[in-house]
Amino acid sequence: MKRLTAINSVKNIMEVVREGITVVEQENLCKSLRIHPEGLNAVFPSKQLSKSSRTGYIEPLTTPMRHPDFCNNRKAAMDMKYMVHDYEAMCLSLKSTSRIVLIDMGASLSFHRRGVVPIVHLLNEYKKFGFVFDHIYGFEITQQDPNEVYNDLLPEEFMSSYHWINVGVNATHGGKLNPLDSILRSFNEDDLVVVKLDVDTTSVEVPLAKQLLNDDSLNKLVDQFYFEHHVFMNEIAPSWGTSMEGSLKDTFDLFSALREKAVAAHFWP
Repeated sequence: MKRLTAINSVKNIMEVVREGITVVEQENLCKSLRIHPEGLNAVFPSKQLSKSSRTGYIEPLTTPMRHPDFCNNRKAAMDMKYMVHDYEAMCLSLKSTSRIVLIDMGASLSFHRRGVVPIVHLLNEYKKFGFVFDHIYGFEITQQDPNEVYNDLLPEEFMSSYHWINVGVNATHGGKLNPLDSILRSFNEDDLVVVKLDVDTTSVEVPLAKQLLNDDSLNKLVDQFYFEHHVFMNEIAPSWGTSMEGSLKDTFDLFSALREKAVAAHFWP
């Protein structure tokens, strides 16, 4: 299928919303983000999309927790075009006081040097539709020279919003290095909050994912959640190695439950 892009010409949606626009003007602005005049349903006539009450349509949950082409082509492991984002719905939720925020747990910018870094690809996808992040918090346990991070790895366009935090996260409730408690709680339901979790340590990332699921004071703050859940799956075992724990059923139960809480939960590659 031909790659579809937004027809919206606004480079920064929040600049327009913050200036003050009427409800009708915002509806028209948000409609301009559609990749099809009739909306996402027209692009997916099978009607197999899932839907969050807060953030609109999202891709269905399917194995192999990646692009479907991965089943026959291992080179598709990092292809992120399987994700569906309802930018129109996200736009309609914005208020003049909204902030657009990314909390990135497992934020290495050098792990995938052979191609576009996945998180940079995601940031560019949001930017393409006019969503410019006010704050990006990048937690990474592997020590890296900040000069390399900011001079060589981070695209210049994200400099003003990027916070490089070169320590690992933990799942201690109320802990300073648990970003769900120390950072997420400083935002509110009017903000657009994106969380990515991929620290390759099951004993840390699974409790964090379950905290997000079980604490309604947290999950009501998160709009989009990306998580690489390292469960046993033969097709990707060579890459995941000893980080695997649990089953695909555990994955589908977790992601389905998050979506029921109106969190748009996506598989992260």
